[in-house]
Amino acid sequence: MIIETENTKAFYNTEIPIDWKLKNINELFYFKQGVQCAVENQFETSNESRLRFIRIIDLTNQNEPIRYIEDPGQEHHVKFDDLFMIRYGTPGVLGFGYSGVIANNLFRIIPKSETINHFYFYQLTFKEKQIQKLASSSTMPALNFDSLNQLKILVPPLPEQKAIAQVLSTADAAIHTTEKIIAQKELRKKWLMQQLLTGKKRLKGFGGEWKEIHIRDVAKEVSIRNKSDKQLTVLSCTKYDGLVPSLEYFGRKIFADDVSTYKIVPKNHFAYATNHIEEGSIGYQKILDEALISPMYTVFKTDKTVNDDFFYKLLKSHPLVYQYQNRMEGSIDRRGGLRWDGFSIIKIKLPSYEEQTAITLVLQAADKEISLLKAKAEKLKEQKKGLMQVLLTGKVRLKINNT
Repeated sequence: MIIETENTKAFYNTEIPIDWKLKNINELFYFKQGVQCAVENQFETSNESRLRFIRIIDLTNQNEPIRYIEDPGQEHHVKFDDLFMIRYGTPGVLGFGYSGVIANNLFRIIPKSETINHFYFYQLTFKEKQIQKLASSSTMPALNFDSLNQLKILVPPLPEQKAIAQVLSTADAAIHTTEKIIAQKELRKKWLMQQLLTGKKRLKGFGGEWKEIHIRDVAKEVSIRNKSDKQLTVLSCTKYDGLVPSLEYFGRKIFADDVSTYKIVPKNHFAYATNHIEEGSIGYQKILDEALISPMYTVFKTDKTVNDDFFYKLLKSHPLVYQYQNRMEGSIDRRGGLRWDGFSIIKIKLPSYEEQTAITLVLQAADKEISLLKAKAEKLKEQKKGLMQVLLTGKVRLKINNT
């Protein structure tokens, strides 16, 4: 798929275009290191004499609080369309679209002649793995200018640089829009869970008080040892994904060769990591007829008054996780964990089975919507990756309409 803009159309090319040039990066740019500023001289607020201080963490963590420093002088300013790159730790990661002053573990990439910097942002991002290989192999990978100068870059004419940047920017905009919608939908789902799982918000057609009970009133512990040494799938319990096949999740075997002491988790049973439930490590087994879990886990089953999908979401909710944290037994190293006796006396409020089911359907619809949007975002990223592969190498040309 090729995203065409108003003034371009695509056609295929099998070789490096004759009007493209292969140049060393030092023929195109020179490099300037950022400034050093101690933490005590960085500020959380801006004023007329302060500029944003752009650090490595600002490129790798978009949620990091912004820092400001006193203006070190015009020669150190970075404008919105300037390129810069990480030198240490994760060398090769590009920055673009920032204004301020960069830290000394970053360096500016300054063009020697007229260029479309946005094009080179994509071109250098495309070569990120190649750039990383040029970094020194010390304890802290570092990129020096001499090694970087070995990098060769394909350079199309300026109009084509601009056209390629426009196409890839359109792809980026589609990804950004989708990710923004995902973030909004996840916030909405979080709000729905806070409201619906506590009874603060009621669905149409339901009324009356929720019944306050202990978990043990609707569930019982199940402890079935794998004495016959069945070779079943071994599961691990994760904070976010619940029960998952251990080999697939970790990519290696972390469980014992002898699984005869492991517990069997039948289908439609819950299990939690006894020693780590304060992290929310609890899951629901609804895929396999039987599976295995570490003997250090607790397994339980609910009765017919409970909709298990509702109950699972309730058990993973923040109020319940907070209770697990408060009830952890044992010493500081948590070896005691939260065993069934302590877990089962946790109080919860439970609506009728019908209301549980209705709430579950609402939350499942929200989950499905988010899942579809995430799949769309991944597809858009793959499409952009394909675009970069063909446009930045000249395999597909953008014919520019100048009329």
